[in-house]
Amino acid sequence: MTALQFKTRLFTAIVVITNVLGNAFMKYGMARVGDPGVSPLLYLKAIFNPAVSAGVVLLILWMLSRMTLLSWADLSYALPLTSAGYILQAVVARFWFDEQISRARWAGTLLIVGGIALVNVTKPRTT
Repeated sequence: MTALQFKTRLFTAIVVITNVLGNAFMKYGMARVGDPGVSPLLYLKAIFNPAVSAGVVLLILWMLSRMTLLSWADLSYALPLTSAGYILQAVVARFWFDEQISRARWAGTLLIVGGIALVNVTKPRTT
């Protein structure tokens, strides 16, 4: 494995994990806060919920790591690989939030897996 392949895989994993956990913490916290409607004060109150704050921090890390990944990897390579987050998010939704996921959604998730496998056999950078 080359250095480029290693750092691409590392940052892809960081992007996926911070996205999944950031969204999960945000969902968990906002479910406890409730709908803030259009009130800026309620949004400020929500931000100080510990779970929402953790979600915000993780999503900031997600954005920074995604920017880093995109600084060297092709967009057409990085985005399909980071879509692995959709798969993990479905698993988190099912088992952490007890969401009922239809067969059609699971089938769509499996199609994403197939796309990731196809993209993974190419090089991260074409130039």
